[in-house]
Amino acid sequence: ASPCPGGGPLTALPRTALLGRVLSSPGAQAQGLAQDARTSPPATAAAINWTAQLVEEMYANISQHCWELFVELMGNVSAPQLCEWSVISRPYSLLQFCLEEWADRLRYGYPNALAEQYIFRSHRRYFHNCPPPHQVLDPPEDVLLAMIIAPICLIPFLVTLVIWRSKDGKAQP
Repeated sequence: ASPCPGGGPLTALPRTALLGRVLSSPGAQAQGLAQDARTSPPATAAAINWTAQLVEEMYANISQHCWELFVELMGNVSAPQLCEWSVISRPYSLLQFCLEEWADRLRYGYPNALAEQYIFRSHRRYFHNCPPPHQVLDPPEDVLLAMIIAPICLIPFLVTLVIWRSKDGKAQP
């Protein structure tokens, strides 16, 4: 079962919940479109802008439902488990999949600013105390200095050795 609206537990949402206020008053909407047709020079431009606005609003509402599903799934994760990828990978991946899948279905484009906001919100809310994976520490300064100087000093020695061996004049087998 899909974690997204239209393919899983969120399919029971009323159509107006997914479409938001754009479909809430068809009469007012028709009047607004008629007004646009009278005042806007190209009628197709008004229709395109309205369609883009509808898609954006639909995606915003669906994204909110994706977030609510994620929050519900994260409610089952205990605080000590928040930094364990094996535990949080499913809810996190479902959030990302839901946001991406609906952006693709609506031809909204992914990644997009709204999806990034939800991903960042998940990090701020749940994962802000997690250490970065495979955290690399720099060696102490004296070890680092030795690692830098050793090859630099070795190069003149090797050049001297090559020149000295080439002056010998004997061919090496």
